Amino acid sequence: MNIGYLEIVTPDVAGTCSALEGVHGVSFSDPVPALGGACTAPLEGGGRLGVRAPMHEQEAPVVRPYFTVGDAEAAVAAAAAEGAEVLHPALELPGEGTFAIYLKGEAQLGVWVD
Repeated sequence: MNIGYLEIVTPDVAGTCSALEGVHGVSFSDPVPALGGACTAPLEGGGRLGVRAPMHEQEAPVVRPYFTVGDAEAAVAAAAAEGAEVLHPALELPGEGTFAIYLKGEAQLGVWVD
């Protein structure tokens, strides 16, 4: 399994990015609108880390891994067949990738296709 995208949702985007830059020596991009305004940095071995603010009042802070798959729709259907709740169906983000999110055992997990 590989992480295609690792998302941190926090009300303190600037502080989180600054801490990660200081600890890991990475640099974050300007906000990427297609990724909900996330500032991103590359992960070793591929993939990206995105740090963004909640998109609405009901969205709680979370760390959500998106595992690389070949087909987001098939992957989230397989998760649903195992009893997972689909939180977000497969959606293409032009120029970024395709993602889907599911909930299993109170963990939010995602799938990602480049």
